[in-house]
Amino acid sequence: MTRSRLRSTLLAVSLAGALCLTGCFSAPAGDAHAGTDDRIAVAHMQPPRSGLSPLSDDAFKLSRWSTSETLVVLDEVGDALPGLAEEWDREGELTWHFRIRGGVTFHNGEELTADAVVNSLQHAIDATPVPRILNGTELIVEVEGADGVRITTAAPDPLLPQRLSSPQLAIFAPEAYTAGGVNPMGTGTGPFELVAVDGVTGATLDRYDDYWGEPALASGIDVTFVPDGTARAAALRTGTADIVEAIPAGQAAAIDQDLLTEVPMPRTNTLYLNTESGPFVDPAVRAAAREAIDRAAIVASVYEGRADVAEGLLGPALPYAAGFRDDADYQQALAGRAEPVKVDGVKITLGTFTDRAELPEVAVMLEQQLEAAGFDVQQDVREYQYIEADALDGAFDAFILSRATVLDSGDPVAYLASDFTCDGGFSISQLCAGAVDEAIAKASETDAGEERQHAIMLAEALVLGTDAAVPLLHERVIQGESARVHDAVRDPRERLLVVADTHLDAD
Repeated sequence: MTRSRLRSTLLAVSLAGALCLTGCFSAPAGDAHAGTDDRIAVAHMQPPRSGLSPLSDDAFKLSRWSTSETLVVLDEVGDALPGLAEEWDREGELTWHFRIRGGVTFHNGEELTADAVVNSLQHAIDATPVPRILNGTELIVEVEGADGVRITTAAPDPLLPQRLSSPQLAIFAPEAYTAGGVNPMGTGTGPFELVAVDGVTGATLDRYDDYWGEPALASGIDVTFVPDGTARAAALRTGTADIVEAIPAGQAAAIDQDLLTEVPMPRTNTLYLNTESGPFVDPAVRAAAREAIDRAAIVASVYEGRADVAEGLLGPALPYAAGFRDDADYQQALAGRAEPVKVDGVKITLGTFTDRAELPEVAVMLEQQLEAAGFDVQQDVREYQYIEADALDGAFDAFILSRATVLDSGDPVAYLASDFTCDGGFSISQLCAGAVDEAIAKASETDAGEERQHAIMLAEALVLGTDAAVPLLHERVIQGESARVHDAVRDPRERLLVVADTHLDAD
């Protein structure tokens, strides 16, 4: 066994023990994993944006319901652990070998094979748009022997295993892939099977009894999509929902505090400024906007103190970030910032969305602060599904976005590349700066560890030096759980929520 394979196996053993520290419970004698007839009611914040296509952001819903699975999973600190791949090793700088787990079936009864894995990954590679985690990458995936998959990268990619943990690279049965898109219903491998979807209203999942791991304790999950934050809070108070995603800070005081869990998130509320067209093409005007903003006032007023004032793009959920900001290299990268110019009556459009209840309130405060500095602000606020395309097309001068910074790989490089490089697939700021691209590319090629962290923080400093993005605050998610709920996951990466061990107390 190679060192990489041995390490993967040992990590799997240690992860099982670590999870037991927080996820195990007393079960009836004689059956440590006895199923129940309970169904868990979940209220989600946002409805599906792309028909639950696993190649879109909807993949994270499928992951949070434990219906889809990936080759690799991450532990709490972002190390790669076996998932549908039992082990892997690296050959040279460009080639990786993965051995596919045996005894796994899709929800339609078909066996998981190396061919099915290659089929899923190839569809992701060929997708338009490509999943964020693959942005800027070139991969060749091939079947290797009876149970192996070989992945070759065009450039050295030390975080390929972490990349494969993205929910957008989950593995589905071949029948899921059709000319009309990818259908996850009955084609995943997780402990819950997706059996019904009612548009943007809800979804139904049932326990999959032939799951390759420990079967789910609960008999199923009943999902409703509740974009209105007040309605989500009411669902928790009234017992309509057992688990509620993202209770708005303004509603938290009216709820029994024992039902709430507050978790610092790798999620930053950022004001993106359009560097390609409009008044913010001028770096000095961008600097004027940056200087006009009072972050602490926004945290105190809109979030009632339940957030952290942003000093950069990366927040306290990444413990190493703050320590690098006093570094001489970091400060030097910031030194090129433009000086703010005095503005008078500069007209700007400010966009955001209603799905996160705090953002329209943030927009109101930002409008007041920017207008006090001489800007003339026109707001445009809609549901996210109706505003995303315009934001990505550069239709706004400024846009407020709540953005997860390590959503895909457990590492922020994918977020930096997606949002701030010339070829980024989620570049609301329309930024294209050679020094930024070079810094992000260097970070992406650096092995995991302190050296990579340093490279990441230098890239952050260079982005901030352009004032293309003004980080406002780092969010803390408030997750609501009824007193009956046990072992729901409080996941900063927003990948897990209801898992096999999640269950309810008996009535």
